[in-house]
Amino acid sequence: MRLLEKAGATYKIITFPYDGQTDIEKREFSDPNFNIEQLFKTLVTKGDKTGVVVAVVPINEKLSLKKLSKLSGNKKMTLLPLNDLQKTTGYVRGGCSPLGMRKEFPTFFDSSIYTKEKVVINAGQRGTLLEVEPQILSTITPKASVDDILL
Repeated sequence: MRLLEKAGATYKIITFPYDGQTDIEKREFSDPNFNIEQLFKTLVTKGDKTGVVVAVVPINEKLSLKKLSKLSGNKKMTLLPLNDLQKTTGYVRGGCSPLGMRKEFPTFFDSSIYTKEKVVINAGQRGTLLEVEPQILSTITPKASVDDILL
């Protein structure tokens, strides 16, 4: 949120009760106008040549590791092991945001982000989301690119 405020960006906070069990579609959000199709998840991967690479994709879509490998200059990629997530990014599973990670990693947003007027991403902790304009998000995210990275 500090990064958005520093950039002078407007955003909205959306909260929900996090229990680690309930499907996202069945949760009750603080904003009654929240649309699940706006929600993008942050996935952290590791390439054989470049190391950590972040991908931001729609919640109900699948990341193509093959496409991400090619775009990021890797031959092979895997999801970062869950045990390494917090020490690498500063975030826990279910709370990972493309903004404010411990280090600046190459970040790829799926191009579908620009089909939305507003997108919702994790705010860095479980149960808290941020709604923001996609152009602002891709502009203030360090080392950001926008490409087709879905299966």
